[in-house]
This record gives sequence, C-alpha cells and structure tokens, in this order.
Amino acid sequence: MSAWENNEEIQRFREYLRIPSVHPDIDYTSCVEFLKKQAADLELPINVYYPSLPTKPVVVITWIGQQPELPSVILNSHMDVVPVFPEKWTHPPFSADMDEEGRIFARGAQDMKCVGMQYLAAIRSLKANKVTLKRTIHITYVPDEEIGGHLGMEVFVKSDDFKKLNVGFSLDEGLASVDDIYRIYYAERSIWQINFKISGNAGHGSLLLKNTVGEKLQYILNKMMTLREQESKRLESDSSLTIGDVTTVNLTKIHGGVQSNVIPPLLEACFDIRLAITVDHKEFENQVRKWCAEIGGGIELEFEQKEPKVPLTKTDATNPFWIGFKKAIDDLKLNVNILVFPGGTDSRYVREAGIPAIGFSPMNNTPVLLHDHDEFIKADTYLRGIEIYKKIIPAVVNA
Repeated sequence: MSAWENNEEIQRFREYLRIPSVHPDIDYTSCVEFLKKQAADLELPINVYYPSLPTKPVVVITWIGQQPELPSVILNSHMDVVPVFPEKWTHPPFSADMDEEGRIFARGAQDMKCVGMQYLAAIRSLKANKVTLKRTIHITYVPDEEIGGHLGMEVFVKSDDFKKLNVGFSLDEGLASVDDIYRIYYAERSIWQINFKISGNAGHGSLLLKNTVGEKLQYILNKMMTLREQESKRLESDSSLTIGDVTTVNLTKIHGGVQSNVIPPLLEACFDIRLAITVDHKEFENQVRKWCAEIGGGIELEFEQKEPKVPLTKTDATNPFWIGFKKAIDDLKLNVNILVFPGGTDSRYVREAGIPAIGFSPMNNTPVLLHDHDEFIKADTYLRGIEIYKKIIPAVVNA
C-alpha cells in the first residue's frame, strides 16, 4: 500500500476520476451526483443549470462572501475528458490506479479533474480553519470543453443565470510543466478553422484544362505552408517566444473527387489556424481572400470556427485580482512564467464577456500528458497543488 492510500483528499480525487465522463455522448449524471455529494459535505449551496440542453449541465457550488455585493470569483473546471485507447494504457484509464511512487493514472488526472477537486479541497481546509472571505466564490463545473464548449461555457456566459453570479474574475486550467517552473496564462490565440471549397473546370483526366481545382489547391497550399514555415522559423530563431506567441497553420483535411480519371469540379481543404494575439484579424482574412482571388476565384471560405479577438487579461496594477494572485505566488516563492496559452480553453468565452481570466494548473516537474496515453499526476504534486490554492484563493477573493 502506498503512503497516500488513506489520504481523504486523494480518495475523493480518485473517486471523481473513476467517473467515465468521456466523449462522445457523455452522460453527466454521475458527475452531477458526485458534486452534489461534495457540496453537501462542505455545507455549501449547489445549483445545476442547463443553458443549452437537458443533457449539458453546468454545476455551480457557492461559498458566499462577507460582501456578496462585490463582483464574485469563479473557479472553473470542466467535467468532460477526451477519448481513450485502452489498449495503449498500462493501467485501465478510469481505474485511478496508484502505484508505489504515488502516480495516479486516469484520463482527466491532468486535464482537468485534478484542478476541479483541488479547489474543493482547498476550500474544505479554509472553512475548517475559519477563514473568512470578502467576495463570493462560485466553483463551476462545465460540460463539453473538450469539444469546443459551445453547449457549455460559451452559452452559459451569455445566460441570465451567469449574469446573476456577478463575476469579476475567473481562474481556470493551465498546463503541466516538465521543469520547476509553473506556467500562468493570461491570453489565448484565436482559433480559426477554414474550409476552402475550391471550384474549377471539370473534365477528362487525360487533358490539360485550365483553371482546375488541382491548380487552385496547389496555390492555396503553397501560400498557407509558406506562412507556416515563416512562423516556424520565427519561433525557432527567437528563444523568448513560445508556441503561444506565433500563428500556427496546419492542413487537417482534404477531400473530393469522384474517380481517378475525372478532374473533379470541387475539392475541399481544411486548415486549423491559431492566430497569434498580435495578428489583425481583418487584415489576415483579407490576405486569405486575396490569395483566393489571385488564382482565379471560385473559392468559397467556410469557417468551422472563427473566434473574435478577445481582451487580454491585464497582468499589472490595473487588475486587482492579478495583484492578489501575484502576491500569493510570490509569497509561496513559486518560479513562474507568464504566457499565452497555446490551445483553447473556456477562458476565451469568459474574457470575451469582458471578465479577466487566468489559466493555472499547479503541476510542475510533471510530464505533459494531457490527451495522451497513461495520463497521470503524482499524489504529492496533487496535494502540493491544494496548498497552493489555499494561498491563491483567499488572495484573489479578498482583492
């Protein structure tokens, strides 16, 4: 038996990990029932909202502050996890097995059931120590973040139920780090997924027709891949940059054609693009449309995603929540790096609503295994994260 086997917080965490809230077609009922049990144990009120569908619950556990009229703080996490390939795991992905080193193996161990339970563990300790907080805290558990959050946080932030929470600041997920440095995220790139629907002259495969879909596809591919190469070189040549500071371009889908000897009238190519926070969205779109015109037109752009430019979270004296957060991490003597998040989280919807948000997952000296096989977190890393939140939560909430 490992040294952590009987730790109550570890037991609660592993219980949550064993709920297979995995895509596709998640039934969130077990998560909701589990969180109701946690709220009852903490003697805190809980509400369940359904901003989109009856199958997409948003769970909110509330700790009312001494000055509830002040803007509140949300501690957000998502209940869903990405699919697994069980044959690639050395431990069943929803068993929450713990080895002698204290490594807890489960899908969601890093992304991000750890954070959702660390919030509650920190609050349990703060309440037990009779700590009083100025502002109200809402601990939120949302669905479907892993598939874009469109029926989760995106609709929730626009709802009257969210507006009644009077949110002034949000904490959400970050990433693990392999070294001693904790990563803190104040912004995210904008996700654009563009489907180029390319039309051209069709005919027999033995001819050299002009204005074919193949020629147009080659032109667009060259332009997009040149941009990709430029950004790749910029990242490689400047050690101060991280992946979140550049625009990424990746070809993700090509389809079309009917037969090997027929030049088709239509081909489609999809690119996943993450626009750096320095990019002017209108200029970028105009450039792409100009490329389409240069090769003869007949190219329709269909946006699967086209996220707007959202406000960055200020990390200076103008943001009192940041001042509180920074004081806590300084008091803890944490080694930190403040970055742009490379992917997309629910924080983008919160920031779009004009609410500052910080992404932070207290997992350092940990291999980054989000969405990977054998995802794990060490028990001592998990427990250390609780201690960190015990300092951060009061500092932010009393800002």
